[in-house]
Amino acid sequence: MKFYRNPNFYKILAVLGLLYLFLTGIGLLGAAFKLMGSAFSDKILQTTTNPLDGLFIGILATTLVQSSSVTTSLVIGLVAGDALTLANAIPIIMGANIGTTVTNTLVSLAHVNQKEEFKRAFSASTVHDFFNILAVFILFPLHIITSRFIEGGILGWMANGIATAFNGIGGLTFVSPIKWVTEPVVHFCKVQFADHPTVLVILSILFIFAALRYLVKILKSLVVSRLDNFFDNVLFASPLRGFMFGLLLTVMVQSSSITTSIAVPLVGAGLITLLQIFPYTLGANVGTTITAVLASFATGNLVAVTVAFTHVIFNIMGIAIIWPIKSIRNLPIRMANFMAKLAIRSKLIPLAYILVVFYIIPLVVIIVLE
Repeated sequence: MKFYRNPNFYKILAVLGLLYLFLTGIGLLGAAFKLMGSAFSDKILQTTTNPLDGLFIGILATTLVQSSSVTTSLVIGLVAGDALTLANAIPIIMGANIGTTVTNTLVSLAHVNQKEEFKRAFSASTVHDFFNILAVFILFPLHIITSRFIEGGILGWMANGIATAFNGIGGLTFVSPIKWVTEPVVHFCKVQFADHPTVLVILSILFIFAALRYLVKILKSLVVSRLDNFFDNVLFASPLRGFMFGLLLTVMVQSSSITTSIAVPLVGAGLITLLQIFPYTLGANVGTTITAVLASFATGNLVAVTVAFTHVIFNIMGIAIIWPIKSIRNLPIRMANFMAKLAIRSKLIPLAYILVVFYIIPLVVIIVLE
C-alpha cells in the first residue's frame, strides 16, 4: 500500500499544518503584546526601587511581552548600560520566571468547552505557574537575607563566579528553527496591523483556538496507532527524559512559552499526564535561560553576564531544592489539580485567575510601592 493511501498520512499532514498555525498564533500573540506594551515594559523596568517592586515589575513586564527571554535580555541591556544595578536586576529575573507562564495558561483556555479535557489542560498549564511561584517563594527571601552580606546575594555571588570564568567570550547567536519558519507570516501580519495591535491579538487568538480545536481531535484519533506509546515509552518515559526533552526543545526554539504551550494540548488530549509534563516544564525553565546568556556575552560587560547566569542558577537551585523532597515536589501538582477543579465549575474562574495573578496584583503592588 502506498503511503499516501494511508489515512494516518493525511492526519499527520493535518497535525503539522495545525501545529504551524498554532505556533504562528503564539508568535503573533507575542508580537501583538510587544506592540502594545514594549515601551511600557522598558519604562517600568527602569523604575524599580526595591526588591519586592522589582519582583512584580518582572512579572508584569514579562506578561506584557510574553517572553522571559525578552525581559531578561532587556534587563541585561539596562545593566550593561548602567541603568540598572545587579541587586535590582535579580528580583526582576525572578519575576520574569513567573510572568512567562501566562502564555501556556492562556492556551489552555482553548479547551474550555470540553470539561474533562479542559481540566487536564488547565492543570498542565498551571503546574508551571505554581512551581515558579514556589521557587520564588523560597529563593526570594534567601536573596534578600544574603544581600545584606553579599553584593547581589547568594545568587549573584554564585553567578559572578561563573561569569568571571566566561569573561571575554564574544557574542554568540542561535537561530530558532520555529522562529525561522513562522517569522515570515508573523512579520507580514505585524506590518499590516502595526497600528492596530488589538486586532493582531484577536487574530492570534483565533489562530491558536482554531488550531487547538482540531489538533486535539486529530491527536486523539492517532492515539489508537502509535503516538501514545511513543510519548510514554520514548519522550516521557522517565522524569529525566522529560526534563531533557523540555530543556533541549526550549534551547532549539528559544522560548519556554512555545515549549510548554505545545505540551498543553497533548495533556488535554490524554496523550501525556500531568506527572509527565511536570519535569518537562522544569527542563523548559532551564532551557529558556540560554538566549539571555548568549545575549550577555555580546555586551562584554561582566555584570551583565552575571545577571544572565543568575537566571540559570535560580532555575537550577529551584529544581535542586524542590524536586528531591516529595512533599514539596508534590505541592505544585496538588495546587494545579485544585485550580483545575475550581476552573471547571465556572468559565470565569480561569479568566479571573489569569487577570488577578498576572496583571492586577503586579500592577497594584507596583503602584503602591512607587
